[in-house]
Amino acid sequence: MKKIGLLLLLCVAVSAAAQQADSTSANQDTPQGTLATSVTFPYERVQTPTTADLYCAGFVSKQLLPDSNFVVGGLQTPNTTKFVNGEVVYLKGNGYQTGQQYEIIRELRDPNRYELFAGQHSMLKATGQAYAELGRVRIVDTRSKTAVAQVEFSCDPIAPGDIAIPFAEKPAVSFHPQIRFDRFAPASGKLSGRIVLAKDFDSELGTGSKVYMNVGANQGIKVGDYFRAVRSYEADLHDPVDSLSFKASTNEDTQRKMPSFEPKLLTKTNGPAIHVADLPRRAVGEIVILNTTATTATGMVVFAMEDLHVGDDVEMDAQ
Repeated sequence: MKKIGLLLLLCVAVSAAAQQADSTSANQDTPQGTLATSVTFPYERVQTPTTADLYCAGFVSKQLLPDSNFVVGGLQTPNTTKFVNGEVVYLKGNGYQTGQQYEIIRELRDPNRYELFAGQHSMLKATGQAYAELGRVRIVDTRSKTAVAQVEFSCDPIAPGDIAIPFAEKPAVSFHPQIRFDRFAPASGKLSGRIVLAKDFDSELGTGSKVYMNVGANQGIKVGDYFRAVRSYEADLHDPVDSLSFKASTNEDTQRKMPSFEPKLLTKTNGPAIHVADLPRRAVGEIVILNTTATTATGMVVFAMEDLHVGDDVEMDAQ
């Protein structure tokens, strides 16, 4: 019985020591002036990009890609106008050889022309042309005026007019181990940019979403780098929808002095003034780089604390 009692005491002591070590380690890993909690320093659970994520993400390019090689139809033309995995398509242009692989892309336009943040259209014009990646084909016959190809992998249906460019393998993405996500980290001074567009012209983004940023290889960005999406409350203040909440009353009838938000812009009371610029900047998600051009980068949201928005700032992750 004494041996059993000693073993129990030893187990309790070891468990307590381990918990204390974990607590000490967690506190040591957090910056000075902070206390690690599940709200301020949650653990990241990063989603791993799949092959489809890598090859279907799309991109923005400052340089327009050549469009002399393109899809003109398929085996069931004109009855079929959309082609997917396993089907036959016909390609117009030059330089085709049997066995070659081509990537099918689409030069995009937004039919809605809706600006998701002030200045988005001018920023996009300066950033480049958006392209969708639709799939990969292999040339199987070159005896006619148009080459015959078979779709080996499709992201979205391929249509006549879509562009064919030589296929290139994409490098694998490396992942960091599970770390704590610093939700209120001040600006680090590292490379920063902005989300100027998202795949499928989405506006609100979550884990797995693809985003296009206005920074690229010229700034030293490479595949596998991580960026943090951040948002200030001033962005909410200038948003035509989110700003409405600032104008709503937050006062309690029992407050003797009621606070006012941005007295010069919104509400003015006899109480303390609350300035949005004084509120901490918050990190909303983590983005891994899937592809780069000289001036742009395609990223995938691998961790999100809340929805990301087109127009959010991004900053290279110091970790």
